[in-house]
Amino acid sequence: MTDQPRINTDRHARPRTVLMIVASAMFMEQLDGTVLATALPAMARSFDADPLHMNIALTSYLLTLAMFIPASGRIADRFGSRSTFRAAIALFTLGSILCAQAPTLWALVAARMLQGAGGAMMSPVGRLVMLRVVSKAELVRSMAWLMIPATIGPIVGPPVGGFIVTYLSWHWIFYINVPIGLAGIALVTIFIDEMKEPARTKFDLRGLFLSGTALACLMFGIEVASRGAGSAGIVAALLGVGATSAALYWFHARRTLRPMLDFRLLHITTFRMSLLCGSLSRIAVGAMPFLMPMMFQLGFGLSAVNSGLITFVSSIGSLMMRTCAPWFLKQLGFRTVLIWVGALANTLLALSAAFRPDWPLPLIYGVLIANGFFQSLQFMAYNTIAYADVPREDMSAATSFYTTFQQMSLTLGIAVSAAALAASISVTGHAEPMLPDFSVAFLFVAAVSFLAPLLATRLDRQAGAELSGHRDRAVASKPAA
Repeated sequence: MTDQPRINTDRHARPRTVLMIVASAMFMEQLDGTVLATALPAMARSFDADPLHMNIALTSYLLTLAMFIPASGRIADRFGSRSTFRAAIALFTLGSILCAQAPTLWALVAARMLQGAGGAMMSPVGRLVMLRVVSKAELVRSMAWLMIPATIGPIVGPPVGGFIVTYLSWHWIFYINVPIGLAGIALVTIFIDEMKEPARTKFDLRGLFLSGTALACLMFGIEVASRGAGSAGIVAALLGVGATSAALYWFHARRTLRPMLDFRLLHITTFRMSLLCGSLSRIAVGAMPFLMPMMFQLGFGLSAVNSGLITFVSSIGSLMMRTCAPWFLKQLGFRTVLIWVGALANTLLALSAAFRPDWPLPLIYGVLIANGFFQSLQFMAYNTIAYADVPREDMSAATSFYTTFQQMSLTLGIAVSAAALAASISVTGHAEPMLPDFSVAFLFVAAVSFLAPLLATRLDRQAGAELSGHRDRAVASKPAA
């Protein structure tokens, strides 16, 4: 039996067509998250809940992603990329309908977890489909194409969310996923080939249970602690179970040929550096959808629609970057982008802590657009170089592993920012969050994220040169051996 994927060649869709279908699914997922963030204060009033406790609507989704993403690659190998991708879109769409009909906050959390089960398959399997239809030489350009529609979601999300909350009701932020999901199911069926990898080992069910328990308990324990919603005993129990499960999984993975999360992938330098540095940077990115709308609505006193009309501009900067990312990477190389562009993006994030109602609106727009541009360039580099040296037969395991820790860091970003905000409120004695409290939270997550460009200095100057086309002048000027 060959190690190459078995491909149904009845269809002959062009790679760009496949990329746009995958990107549209990511658009739906990104739109859902940014629309929801803008609607959280209104949803808190509807459920008679504390606005600071509404971050559970975000983290419950992200926690479910972390639990089930490890299995996504293996399920795609066994049942086929097309079948898994199509089922994921259907599950996400069903979860959206149930979210819209949720009568209580905890019903919403349950429906968000169903959405998360679909999203856990949708994003990594979609990325796997992309990696299997393009060559490494085209990976940078294809990643840029893939992310354009996914970037449009955050652009239209805040104003759409603000409009829906102001003039309709928050329930419609979930109903808008339904036509997108139905169209995605049809397009996947028509255009995407069925791709499977030969089953070399049995499904690691024990690994899925241990890794899922560890990720869920650790992340939920951190989230509960950040909100102050549970006793110290509950937090300690969650963290203890999570740490024990993580240790058991570590021993299990070392004795298993192909574990659910294969830590042997960390021996690949580019994959390891992208994972570590990218996770630190994503803590700040995960905090933004929670902090920014809250600050503009609770701190500035703006309506949901006006808040959305401000926060969406960072995604304009992100969209602007997509067309010139290959040029930046070719001219500068991955290492320079990850160090200096990452440092600049974090500086702009820290500058957001100084936002005040008397700032000129064009200046706020300028900071957010520039931040979106450089943050997006940074993550384009992380998402691409991660797969630079991964063998083709390990792509399924790599996408699952990378996406798991990607979602964990986003979840941690929400929890860390909520904890920093709550700590500042407690120290200052404010009855509700004030602008200085939001400033403290922004500065804290920016400080954590600044560790990423420092670690990136350990990356080789020629890392990912095959993908970017960059050749360091000092290396190129040396005579050939």
